[in-house]
Amino acid sequence: MGAADIVPGVSGGTIAFITGIYDRLLGAINCINFSVLKTLKNEGLGAAWKQIDGTFLLALFLGMVTSIVLLSAPITYLLQNHPVLIWSFFFGLVLASIWLVGKQIKSYNISNTILFLAGAVLAYWITTLDVLQGSDNLIYIFFSATIAICAMILPGVSGAFILLVLGVYQIVINAIHDRDIKMLAVFGLGCAVGLLSFSRLLKWLLNNKRTQTLAVLTGFLLGSLNKIWPWKNKMGSAPIHIHSDGREEWLLQPVLPSNFEGDNQFIYALLLFFIGVALILVMSRFEKKTS
Repeated sequence: MGAADIVPGVSGGTIAFITGIYDRLLGAINCINFSVLKTLKNEGLGAAWKQIDGTFLLALFLGMVTSIVLLSAPITYLLQNHPVLIWSFFFGLVLASIWLVGKQIKSYNISNTILFLAGAVLAYWITTLDVLQGSDNLIYIFFSATIAICAMILPGVSGAFILLVLGVYQIVINAIHDRDIKMLAVFGLGCAVGLLSFSRLLKWLLNNKRTQTLAVLTGFLLGSLNKIWPWKNKMGSAPIHIHSDGREEWLLQPVLPSNFEGDNQFIYALLLFFIGVALILVMSRFEKKTS
């Protein structure tokens, strides 16, 4: 999940969903409320820890933090220098996820089909949004984190891409590299507020409107494929945004591999695509066995 959330276009929520921990994750997050303080006071730390499924959350948190710290630099390097290859891998990963999530929908009636298409259109529209200038103002960072974390736990909607659209993606990456504790603390607080609020809505939807919710989430996955299509050409005569490190953001247009401006690396891209598909299928199989 940590590695996926680094990439603008891929959702950590997708990974949580296909590995079978999504419902448990939402359940654990929803248990973090004021009743925990009452349990802590009356029954002690052990009971409170068990109430919030603390061991599960700690393991997940440590895994994500470790992944982000270790992989943020190499993934950023790959995105800048070998974009076709890394996008091919994630395209295969997300495409296989559509099949895994979609097959959980009990019936594709008219209402579910409309919800599926609505989710796809919404996700596609999000991938076409222009990048904002952004700001390192701590209040702006807080609200950006609040919005982005909602996307991070939604399968098919990339929290990293939302950060990119809001213009704070590189700011957060730099804060991780520079160990900017103050900014990371504000970002973390924003994430906590957004997560605790939005997870309750998601939990209710999955408990009471599961099939319809799955239809929307599957649509999100489909619509997000536009963002992670490996072969894209630059549009316009100038970049739409230049990061502080000199990296340029351009408007990009998806094209066929044969129309790609540069080496399309088709054979290697195809290989990484199938590796992404295979990884999802293996993870799904493992999840079924462990269940």
